[in-house]
Amino acid sequence: MGQAGPNERELAMAAIGFIGLGVMGEPICRNLARKSGATVFGFDRADAPLERLAEVGVIRAASLAELAREAELIFMALPSGKHVQAVCDGDDGLLRHVEARHTIVDLGTSPVQASRELAARFAAKGAAFADAPIARTRQAAEDGTLSVMVGADAATFERLRPLIALFATDITHCGGVGAGQVVKILNNMVLMQTVVALGEALETAKRAGLDPKLLFETLAKGSADSFALRNHGMKAMLPDTFPERAFSTEYARKDIGYALDLARSVQIDLPGAELADRRLGEAIEAGYGNLYWPVLARVIAASRKT
Repeated sequence: MGQAGPNERELAMAAIGFIGLGVMGEPICRNLARKSGATVFGFDRADAPLERLAEVGVIRAASLAELAREAELIFMALPSGKHVQAVCDGDDGLLRHVEARHTIVDLGTSPVQASRELAARFAAKGAAFADAPIARTRQAAEDGTLSVMVGADAATFERLRPLIALFATDITHCGGVGAGQVVKILNNMVLMQTVVALGEALETAKRAGLDPKLLFETLAKGSADSFALRNHGMKAMLPDTFPERAFSTEYARKDIGYALDLARSVQIDLPGAELADRRLGEAIEAGYGNLYWPVLARVIAASRKT
């Protein structure tokens, strides 16, 4: 085995903090604890993930102050920009405790402008900030094969890349702070519009007397093939299976809202995104807010043209 390079040795010596141990955060934190060689501290309101992660050596931090005191590099995997804001700006928030030695990384999907404003506030404390939203499934998080879109200055990106590589196979430096969020928000926008199209195709095929399984399998052999078709379509929409412990309709609508906010900020109309937003809203009104978001297919299935 060859010797680790200077950057890898430096990272292995620095303690890591991890905030948010939910569906994606827990497996990412587990990969960091297993592979980084660093001491990892975890913080979450729920006990269960911390108990599971203790088996791989993750140490529970009693507070954000303790996490900041012990760790130099702090990852956040939180459900929304509002949660990020609360963790950073609360009475015991990170902004009260960071120093020049800290680097803060947001792995979630947050509004672009909010990310840039947070970065400026951390910079005023001498700390570095990066937005590094993740893409792909929980299984990819378990396997360490996520895609990560990073917004940061070049030096911060190079410092983070070896650690991100412990839980991701595709790492893209998209530009300065906020650029990672732009790419992730647009990724989700395209995905959600595609899933709406799949829901429309699925229900149209059923009403036309066609086997929907045959439809999706045939689409997968042609130019309509996509990640959305194979994962959201075949694994959720066909069997009509939409679990709660997955990316919910409410979270999906939050992300399409970020896309529409971004569009307004650059003065462009996005009727396709507006349709996806409307369908997700209808799914929430129908009581599906906590279910895996391709459940919007049920709303399409219930619709009738008058």
